Amino acid sequence: MKKWSVIIILGCAQFVMVLDGTVMNVSISTVVEDLSTTVAAMQAAITFYTLTMAAMMLLGAKLGDVWGRRRAFVIGSCIYAVGSLITALAPNVQLLFLGWSIIEGLGAVLVIPAIAALVADNYTGRDRITAYATIGAVSGAAVAAGPLIGGFVTTYFSWRYVFVAEVVIMAGVVLFARVITDTTVRQHVRIDILSVVLSASGLVLVVFGMLQSKTWGWVIPLQSPEIGGVPINPLGISLTAWLMVLGGVLVYLFVRRQSALVAAGRPPLLHVEMFSIRQLRSGLGVLGAQYAVTAGLFFMVPVYLQMTLGLDALETGIKIFPLSISLILFSIVGTGLSRKWSPRRIVRVGQLILVASAFLLLWSVTPDLRSGLFATGMFLAGTALGLLASQLGNVNMSSVTEKETSEVGGLQGVFQNLGSSLGTALIGSILIGALSTTFASGVASSDLSAEARAIVNEATEGGVQIVPAASVNEIALEAGLDQDGADTLAAIYEDAQLGALGVGFFGLILISIGSLVFSRGIPTEVAGTPQTTDAKKKK
Repeated sequence: MKKWSVIIILGCAQFVMVLDGTVMNVSISTVVEDLSTTVAAMQAAITFYTLTMAAMMLLGAKLGDVWGRRRAFVIGSCIYAVGSLITALAPNVQLLFLGWSIIEGLGAVLVIPAIAALVADNYTGRDRITAYATIGAVSGAAVAAGPLIGGFVTTYFSWRYVFVAEVVIMAGVVLFARVITDTTVRQHVRIDILSVVLSASGLVLVVFGMLQSKTWGWVIPLQSPEIGGVPINPLGISLTAWLMVLGGVLVYLFVRRQSALVAAGRPPLLHVEMFSIRQLRSGLGVLGAQYAVTAGLFFMVPVYLQMTLGLDALETGIKIFPLSISLILFSIVGTGLSRKWSPRRIVRVGQLILVASAFLLLWSVTPDLRSGLFATGMFLAGTALGLLASQLGNVNMSSVTEKETSEVGGLQGVFQNLGSSLGTALIGSILIGALSTTFASGVASSDLSAEARAIVNEATEGGVQIVPAASVNEIALEAGLDQDGADTLAAIYEDAQLGALGVGFFGLILISIGSLVFSRGIPTEVAGTPQTTDAKKKK
C-alpha cells in the first residue's frame, strides 16, 4: 500500500457501523433496567435501526451520486455522530429510539454506500485489492470484538460509553476526511420523491405490522389499538394483516413507478428490471435470509443468556464469541474453497450447516445450559455465515455489468438491513407470542388457587413481558401471591420462557431451510472456468 491514511479513515467508519448493532444486543438487559423499559421496546429499537437503513439505503446511494461520495460520507458521519451523542445521553427509550434507530440509521445510509466507492477512487491495482481486504478484515474484527467490547464496557462501566466513543471516532473521521480523493462524476438528476416515499413507507408498514403481531395478532385480533375506546380491527381482521397488505401494495406501486419513469426517459430510484437476472435474485434472496437468521439469533441468544440464565453483558459476549471467531475463519476458508468448489456448492453447504447449528442450539436450551452443545452450535452458525459471506457479494456483483455495480451495492444494503429488520421483528414476535401462550397455558393447568390465577390473569391482561426469570418470585409477591404461589409462578414462567425460546429457534430452522429455495440460481461454475451467466450474456 502506497498510502494507508485513506483506508484507516474509511476502516474506522466501517468498524463503528458494524460494532453498533452487536453492542446493543449484548446490552439488552442492562439497557432495559437503566431506561425502565421492556425487552419488547428494545426489540422495536433494534428492528427500526436496521429498517431505517433498509428503507433509505437506495436514497442514500443516489445522494452519493448527486453530491459526491466524499461529501455524502462526511455528512453521513456528522449525522451518525449526532445520533450517537443523543443515544449516549438518552434518559428514556424514546430518545434512544430517536438517536439510535432513526438518526444513526439515516447517517449510515450515506456512509455505507460511500465507503466502497471511495476505496475504488483512492486505490488501483494490487493496492485496491489490499484496501478491500482491509475493509473486510475490519468488519470481521468488529463482529468478533463487538460482543466482548460491548459486554466489558456495559458490565464494568456503562453501555453509554460505547456511544460516546463512537462520537469521538466519527469526529476524527470527519476531521481527516479531506485526505480522501473523490473522483465521483456527479449526476445532475432529480430524485423522484414519490419513489422514495413509496419504497420507504411500504417497507416500514410491512415490518411494523410484523413487529406488532405479538400484540395485535396476525389475522384474528388479540389486543387491537383503540381510538376513543373503539378497537381498530377493520372487518374483524387484525390491524397487523392490514398494515402488511398495505405495505405490499405500496412496494408494488413503487415497482410500477420505476418502470413508468424509465418509459418516460427519467432516471428511476432503482432499475427494477435487474430482478429479471436469476443469479442476482438468488444472491439477494440468500443474503436477506442470512441476515434474518443472524439478527434473530443475536436477539434471542442474549435474551436467553441474560433473562433466563442471569448472565451479565460480558458473560454474554464470551458465550457469543465462538460464532464471531468461526465467522471470520470460514470467510477466509470459503474464499479458498472457491478455487475448487462452485459458489452454489459452498452456499448450499453453508445453508445446511446453518440448519444443523439451529438444531444444536435448540437442543442446548435448558435451565442450566448445555455449554458444550451451545458453543458447538454457535461455532457452526458462524461457520455457515462465514461461508455465505465469502460468496454472496461476488455472486451479486458478478451478475451485472460494471455500470450497474453501484446500484447492486445499494440493493445489497437494502436486503441486508431488511433481512435484519424482518429477522428481529419476526423472531422477536414469535418469541414473545409463544411466551404469552405458554405462560397462560401453564397458569391454567397449575395448582394455583382461583384467587392467585385471577391476580395473575389481571396482571398479564396486556401481555406477558420478558423479564429476568430470577425476578418473577419477587414480582409475584408484590402482586399479592403467597410464597408457595410465587414459587409456583416462577417455575411456570421459567418453563414458559424456555418453551418460547425453543419455538424461536424452530423459527430460525424454518427460515434456514426456506433459504435453500433461493440458492437454486447461484452459479455452478468454479471461479476461473467459462461462465454463461446472465451478466455475460448482457455484455
